[in-house]
Amino acid sequence: MLNPPKQVPDQITEALRQAKNILIASHVFPDADAIGSQLALGNILESLGKNVFYYCEEFVSSMYEFMPGSEQLDNNLQNISQFDAAVAVDCGDRFRLGHEVDALLQIHPFIVIDHHAGHRDFGDISWVEADRSSTAEMVFDLARALNAEISYNAAYNLYAAIVSDSGSFKYDSTSAYTFHVAAQLLNRGVVPSEVAGKLFDNYSENRLKLLEKVLGSLELHSEGQIAVIAATNQMFEASGAKREDTEEFINLPRALRSVKVAAFLKETPDGSIKVSLRAKGECDVSQVALKYDGGGHRNAAGYSVKDKTLADVNEELLQDLRKRLKSRWSAA
Repeated sequence: MLNPPKQVPDQITEALRQAKNILIASHVFPDADAIGSQLALGNILESLGKNVFYYCEEFVSSMYEFMPGSEQLDNNLQNISQFDAAVAVDCGDRFRLGHEVDALLQIHPFIVIDHHAGHRDFGDISWVEADRSSTAEMVFDLARALNAEISYNAAYNLYAAIVSDSGSFKYDSTSAYTFHVAAQLLNRGVVPSEVAGKLFDNYSENRLKLLEKVLGSLELHSEGQIAVIAATNQMFEASGAKREDTEEFINLPRALRSVKVAAFLKETPDGSIKVSLRAKGECDVSQVALKYDGGGHRNAAGYSVKDKTLADVNEELLQDLRKRLKSRWSAA
């Protein structure tokens, strides 16, 4: 049996064993890894007799309602004093916890489990491994360290999280140990085709209409090595789609043979521009995101910009990506 890349910190296992009432939080606009890790960890702790509160600032996206236990996610944060421990999963920095960050950080010990390369330390006890495929992979190790059983529901959520955050096992962070964990989860009854269908074959008609418009915005730059797509407020209004319907759109321009970096610019109702970046190893997009106070991984990162037009954000990003790719060519 493969051993985990690193041992779970004893401080975390001891704190969770001693705690009775535990809050688990995920980041704002949670993706499959955040939700899957949160729900699975809660299920694992409940099997050990703990009382768990699942805090999430937004209601779960319809994209992830299929994940067992998603109805337990709650944004009604009351009586912080009842908790004797808290865990933040998949949070790269404290502000990703949302508007209630100050209240949440009043819970002690506050434990952080994350795998983002640009992680900015917060909380009382941190466990960060940037080379992991997902936070879910780390939660699997935590369950083993706690000698806890992983139920079918927990296994389902962990597997969905790993598949999603590893890009269906395509990203550089996918390791032999990632496949070992996936195999252990399948041994608990998870069916890969069912999870893949729920994750990737769940388009609504409005989502498909939006995709048509977004793909129509495709621009290629630097001899086809940079691809940019965009979703404007007008596109959302015309298609009837929601912001959550853009999940996975960024992977389509990335799939072009010539593309080394793909960018997806998305307008929001408050006027800010959200930028998602995907790469194939030629450019560390986490460093691009950090420049704009964002974060992520080498091949998957993002950031948000306020008080600028979509055109201005696009031009600044292109200049930065061109310089970084040119620098890499020169080094080669």
